Amino acid sequence: MAATSSTPLLKDELDIVIPTIRNLDFLEMWRPFFQPYHLIIVQDGDPAKVIKVPEGFDYELYNRNDINRILGPKASCISFKDSACRCFGYMVSKKKYIYTIDDDCFVAKDPSGKDINALEQHIKNLLSPSTPFFFNTLYDPYREGADFVRGYPFSLREGAPTAVSHGLWLNIPDYDAPTQLVKPRERNNRYVDAVLTIPKGTLFPMCGMNLAFDRELIGPAMYFGLMGDGQPIGRYDDMWAGWCTKVITDHLSLGIKTGLPYIWHSKASNPFVNLKKEYNGIFWQEELIPFFQSVALPKEATTVQKCYLELAKQVKAKLGKVDGYFLKLADAMVTWIEAWDELNPPKGAITTTKAPAPKSK
Repeated sequence: MAATSSTPLLKDELDIVIPTIRNLDFLEMWRPFFQPYHLIIVQDGDPAKVIKVPEGFDYELYNRNDINRILGPKASCISFKDSACRCFGYMVSKKKYIYTIDDDCFVAKDPSGKDINALEQHIKNLLSPSTPFFFNTLYDPYREGADFVRGYPFSLREGAPTAVSHGLWLNIPDYDAPTQLVKPRERNNRYVDAVLTIPKGTLFPMCGMNLAFDRELIGPAMYFGLMGDGQPIGRYDDMWAGWCTKVITDHLSLGIKTGLPYIWHSKASNPFVNLKKEYNGIFWQEELIPFFQSVALPKEATTVQKCYLELAKQVKAKLGKVDGYFLKLADAMVTWIEAWDELNPPKGAITTTKAPAPKSK
């Protein structure tokens, strides 16, 4: 299924969410791929600052004042001075699919020198099934030129719906601060032409800078937590969302793919600043990972919202002992779901919530 300039894939069913504190000149490079789509820009930091967006893009822009106005007291669940604020864009979108990208991510080239249309590859990943229950040694069996290998059970070949497509990065790798400090000049130049499903029961570190997901299948689980201003931790927003999402997709028999597409990650963040942000997380994750590995959701949890509220309850009961921050985070998880349901009532439900009125272009 090839995209043409006249009919981009999912043109009216996908929003591109971009968190930023600066002018979005990087969009010029992405124009051939992004221009047909609607953008949701979440402006972090000073709401008085004017963010410039190149001409010709269809977008809406939300700053902190907009978030406070739309969510009222529930705006407390949206991080400030941290790219975790992007998840507000997931909440106000009305589309089935989301692609989110950071403003320091540029168009990468494949080994032949051709520009990679990252969005198109994400869409292909999302529109084909995943194989979480049995690993296929030829990776994604639904890609052209591949199939299920000998010994793969026929009863599992229909696969599972794909909820998340997790893309990778060339140039600056997504390393933590200690690794950055030890390997300051390391660059990722390896282009691996593969997409694979992360097996059921296996957690992974989800990076939010080149990520797509089916909002209808998994959207309410994509909460990027409490990070940044006033919080004792940063740079774990996408990790938290990834661990929660993986536990829930496993429970609901959905799949997550990782691998292609690549973007070009243009600049390394300051490792000393990163270490300050990550310091607590580096210790805490040694207890967080066993928690997520052992967490069990009840069979009554049949929706993402029910799963997430159950997860919040267990976070409070078990991780609250690690640090008081997790009591606050568990409450924010509940607030997030309440806000999500207010802005996204079930089809056919009557709602009194005011529709957001963003700055549009």
